[in-house]
Amino acid sequence: MAHPAQLGFQDATSPIMEELLHFHDHTLMVVFLISTLVLYIISIMMSTKLTNTNTMDAQEVEMIWTILPAIIMIVIALPSLRILYLMDEVDNPHLTIKSIGHQWYWSYEFSDYFPLMFDSYMTPTNNLAPGQFRLLEVDNRMVIPMESPIRMLVSAEDVLHSWAVPSLGVKTDAIPGRLNQTTFLVTRPGVYYGQCSEICGANHSFMPIVIESVPTHTFETWSSLMQET
Repeated sequence: MAHPAQLGFQDATSPIMEELLHFHDHTLMVVFLISTLVLYIISIMMSTKLTNTNTMDAQEVEMIWTILPAIIMIVIALPSLRILYLMDEVDNPHLTIKSIGHQWYWSYEFSDYFPLMFDSYMTPTNNLAPGQFRLLEVDNRMVIPMESPIRMLVSAEDVLHSWAVPSLGVKTDAIPGRLNQTTFLVTRPGVYYGQCSEICGANHSFMPIVIESVPTHTFETWSSLMQET
């Protein structure tokens, strides 16, 4: 999760989020170089007699500031399209989970190889255990096996919601009557927090998402206990 006074993104937990962080750094450097160049040209124009000559009207200058932005757009677009393709790719997921947004909580369905369905409500502040986070903890976490491709089917029962976990690089709209899907793979064990990212009503800020990534044998034990209860 984010830390107080943190600058930048959360640590990446999935390969997709790692790609997004690399793309962000790549694009930020391009923007920095463009800003530096523009500031340099403006400073030259203000401190010399460059504007009193025909330099700025030359054909060569026109070609440069037409071709150079096109090259910059290509440099930014190619890695962006690659990441979009990777985010949309569904390659033989090990587990499919359905998440349904309600006003104001999430429900989850595991139906691949065992029937399991439960609701996930935000834990009230007066019920929080030491070390738990206010407005982010839930009563039933979504437990998943680590290093396993997960396919999420996202929908809503009433209004628009958005299932988002920043450290996984996942953000998918939950639309009533429509089933959207996304995939992710968690590379290490841990607890990862997210929230609904669509303004869905008065309690919009009180429907958090908590994913707990565990080894496969721990996940099987958890699923057996959940079925018994």
